[in-house]
Amino acid sequence: MLPEGFLWGVSESGFQFEMGDRLRRNIDTNTDWWHWVRDKSNIEKELVSGDLPEEGINYYELYSKDHELAASIGLNAYRIGVEWSRIFPWPTTHVDVSYTVDESYGLIKEVKIKKSTIEELDELANQKAVLHYRRIISDLRGKGLKVILNLNHFTLPYWLHDPIESRERALSNRRNGWINPMTVVEFTKFAAYIAHRFGDLVDMWSTFNEPMVVAELGYLAPYSGFPPGVLSPEGAKLAIIHQLNAHAMAYRAIKKFDREKADPDSKENASVGIIYNNIGVAQPLDPNDPQDVKAAENDNFFHTGLFFEAIHRGKLNVDFDGENFVKVKCLKGNDWIGLNYYTREVVTYREPPYPSIPLITFKGVPGYGYACRPGFTSKAGNPVSDMGWEVYPEGLYDSIKAASEYGVPIYVTENGLADSKDVLRPNYIASHVAVIERAIEDGHDIRGYFYWALTDNYEWSLGFRMRFGLYEVNLLTKERKPRRKSLDVYTSIVKNNGLPESLKRDLGV
Repeated sequence: MLPEGFLWGVSESGFQFEMGDRLRRNIDTNTDWWHWVRDKSNIEKELVSGDLPEEGINYYELYSKDHELAASIGLNAYRIGVEWSRIFPWPTTHVDVSYTVDESYGLIKEVKIKKSTIEELDELANQKAVLHYRRIISDLRGKGLKVILNLNHFTLPYWLHDPIESRERALSNRRNGWINPMTVVEFTKFAAYIAHRFGDLVDMWSTFNEPMVVAELGYLAPYSGFPPGVLSPEGAKLAIIHQLNAHAMAYRAIKKFDREKADPDSKENASVGIIYNNIGVAQPLDPNDPQDVKAAENDNFFHTGLFFEAIHRGKLNVDFDGENFVKVKCLKGNDWIGLNYYTREVVTYREPPYPSIPLITFKGVPGYGYACRPGFTSKAGNPVSDMGWEVYPEGLYDSIKAASEYGVPIYVTENGLADSKDVLRPNYIASHVAVIERAIEDGHDIRGYFYWALTDNYEWSLGFRMRFGLYEVNLLTKERKPRRKSLDVYTSIVKNNGLPESLKRDLGV
């Protein structure tokens, strides 16, 4: 049994779930990913699947039915995303705000948003989209589900980021996304406005989902299928620093403009966290080789420490070397960590390929973690998902342990696997919940588990091939069909508030 009040939920994002209505009325063409996935060059190079999001899940219309499915499992929480490009499909750049800059490091220290700023933004906002998201959240609350509202899950408005032009002009264009410091200001405006309009319905907020994915895959892995697909270590550094900066400014804006408690059990109007992946998951290929050990340490610091030292302790590693820190108080502020865990990484040492990022002395070893062949077992003999990801529940404990060092509550906000035949998923869910139970017994402050996802989804550059859902979705009819084995396992866990003994015995966990 887990503690009373433990949150059991599912997670989703806007772009991956919303589109797909039969009459094409609710398509969002104003996001960078919309343009990215239909770019002819990307499709020809097979960087993207060719699947289009408008063929998708249609959560936009069917949200209430999905919420009914969630409630039938016994869930008490649901994490959703709000799409910036739906709220502001046109630029907010001309809404003037004053801001101050730290001259030493070029960081924005304060964005001064006033009541008049909110009023101007309200005139610009797409009120139809605002009301629609309010209906979604109200429907969740009406079904007894606590809401975590995430503000940014990879996508940016097209007026801030034209990924094709960024690629073609080697990032020299004006609409170049997170490498532009003005995106920090615009995101702060967006966060303030959303807090103002949704604060009466939401007490738990997340600024970003997996910000390092945007920086690493977009600017260090041009083969990954993530925009803008440009190899630029300097671009990666800027994207990391500006997202750090944006989290800090949004944290303050949400605290300022969410002035109302939505849930009677909330301790404050706004609890603001960040949802993060690859926390402490890197392991050395050879634990007796000092270079491999150092490679794993550098991997973990690059993926976790860079962000967390800044937002929890106000310490910025300006040289990206894990050694030299400066105090930057304006970056500090984070109330909870959303931990996304899928698998581990096994790494070995390599000479730093990018002089400006000395931390990158690691490379993944094929056959482990994210680098496995679908349909085979890992080199350690573990099952592998359809995505090629090793099933390794033990790594979740390492991740929880690393996150616990920062002294704030932890929510496992994503955990799941692509498994179209529903063979591995039942044991996957049970074995990871078992790790959470052990971690809580050991004193770690974990307050929730959210499976990814209730239904199948659009898996970014991979399209619809990867099936994560507890419910299979027919893309033609939009029918939700239960994956019975996994659904029964998760339902049993939720209703027991932990792993029943019968499940432990049957699944061997």
